Amino acid sequence: MVSFTFPAPELAKSQMVMNCQPLSVVLTGVSLWILMLSLSYGTETDIYCLRRVKDSLEDPYGYLNSSWDFSNNTEGFICKFTGIECWHPDENRVLNIRLSDMGLKGQFPRGLENCSSLTGLDLSNNKLFGNIPQDISTILKFVTTLDLSSNNFSGQIPVSLSNCSYLNVLKLDHNRLSGQIPAELGLLGRIRTFSVANNLLTGPVPRFSNASNITADSYANNPGLCGAPLEACQPASK
Repeated sequence: MVSFTFPAPELAKSQMVMNCQPLSVVLTGVSLWILMLSLSYGTETDIYCLRRVKDSLEDPYGYLNSSWDFSNNTEGFICKFTGIECWHPDENRVLNIRLSDMGLKGQFPRGLENCSSLTGLDLSNNKLFGNIPQDISTILKFVTTLDLSSNNFSGQIPVSLSNCSYLNVLKLDHNRLSGQIPAELGLLGRIRTFSVANNLLTGPVPRFSNASNITADSYANNPGLCGAPLEACQPASK
């Protein structure tokens, strides 16, 4: 005759508790992961980013003043702002900012450093002035497209742009930039479009590894640029 032994109720209960402990740990870990993921989106910082951008720019034609209304607190409300594209229409996380041809005045808006998920920035055809920030790579960490063309930016092109390793498009043409183009920009292995035409630049141009789309037109109307695809640079006189 075969006999079966069943654990006592107290023992069975304790075993169930022990067996459930790993599951509770997993669930707790998942909950923490979800919480951390939601915080990493930084929607509050993106709202603060756009507040700072609006406050730092003069908006003579009212493009921002008429659309960028921060009194709304619903999820995704900034995604309806003029020139703002979000990662998801119901999430306050900025993907691209396109504010071209709005007559905006002021210096480069440093508040953009709070749009931590920004990949595209177009401020072209405005009246922005001053230097491009030397630490622009820390302001725009993940930028793939940067268009600052047709403004009044002056000073030198920041070397730190070479640290924006995701850049595919860099347009700085039609400004008042001077000095040499940093040779380090040649390290931008993903660059496909590059233009610094119509500035006050001199010296040798960078050597890009993918230079098929970067022609002499990219450097046109600068006083002293040289090197392929332009005329060869003359050796320095002794």
